[in-house]
Amino acid sequence: MHLSLTEEQTLIQETARQFAQNELAANAELLDRHEGRETFLRNLKSLADLGFMGLNVKAEYGGSEVGVVAFSAAITELARACASTAVTASVSNMVAEIIQAVGNDNQKETYLPKICGGEYAAAAFCLTESGAGSDPAAMSTTAVREGEDWLLNGTKIFVTSAEYAGIFVVWAVTDADAGKQGISCFLVEAANPGITIGKPESKMGQTGSSTNSIGFENCRVPASALLGLKGQGFKVAVGELAGGRIGIASLALGIGLAAMDYAREYLGEREQFGQKIGNFQGLQWMIADRYTELEAARLLTMKAAFEKEQGLAYATAASMAKLFSSEKANDACYSAIQILGGAGYTKELPLERMARDVRVTTIYEGTSEIQRVIISRDLLRELI
Repeated sequence: MHLSLTEEQTLIQETARQFAQNELAANAELLDRHEGRETFLRNLKSLADLGFMGLNVKAEYGGSEVGVVAFSAAITELARACASTAVTASVSNMVAEIIQAVGNDNQKETYLPKICGGEYAAAAFCLTESGAGSDPAAMSTTAVREGEDWLLNGTKIFVTSAEYAGIFVVWAVTDADAGKQGISCFLVEAANPGITIGKPESKMGQTGSSTNSIGFENCRVPASALLGLKGQGFKVAVGELAGGRIGIASLALGIGLAAMDYAREYLGEREQFGQKIGNFQGLQWMIADRYTELEAARLLTMKAAFEKEQGLAYATAASMAKLFSSEKANDACYSAIQILGGAGYTKELPLERMARDVRVTTIYEGTSEIQRVIISRDLLRELI
């Protein structure tokens, strides 16, 4: 593994950084106030035009085919400017990868170009339910075969981008007696009858990214909507959540770096007791510790991305990256607020938004507690 990016990966990173600074940063505060939605959607289309909605998708389906490391670097740069845009792009990429991994030729040829090319503003991942969060096997949404079709009934919650997604990957129970082996997944277009999108959740952070419930009431989809093999849905979910954790680790890293960069600049400007506060050892150590932790988070995330890109087993590495990056990014945001003191606590500066935006990274795509369960299980598998 090379610790430096290749020329192509660097180009992707720099393109993402430039777009984030020029287009996303100015709109992030508006999104936080529930404004700027038109600009947000326009930026998503621009990201698709740049190739950022299918970074690990083959070129024959409209993707950029630049790999997982480039995807991670891009999401980090987008998150430095706007976490809401970054999470939307991350989830859309994840859905595209699911379709590429387990979809048939017709599904890939039909849906991947629409995601990668921006015909769909976004794509959504419908797994979580009120009674099935950390335990997706407890889901109650059902899909019952009726003739040549499937009838979907149930409710999903906390669906990112539900309002403006063009396609949903939906998990449902197809055999109630088979446990985890009785879960399948389906491709459901947003225009399909029988779908009800709930009102947006009033969230603590990442408010520019819509999060909704989705109800399915006798939602009829054709047999061709089955994604992958019947009964293999749980396996698909577990596998793709591991990949999604690389995206969230990258996103958290971007927010943490943005917060610390803001605080570092402040250390060179603010004066107290007749000198720059950057001269005070306590604050110097705070900066040193946070940047060291974020660099360790970057290396863990790059390792997981590299292992996935090389076709190696990467689930444990992804959980380690997601756990460490999200926790240390939270520490970074709170340290940045502490460095700025009262000014950092106000809404006039972006740090309080960053602190709210980063908080959920320890929760979605598997909580920190679940990551510890996965890591310890994998480490102890051969012993217990």
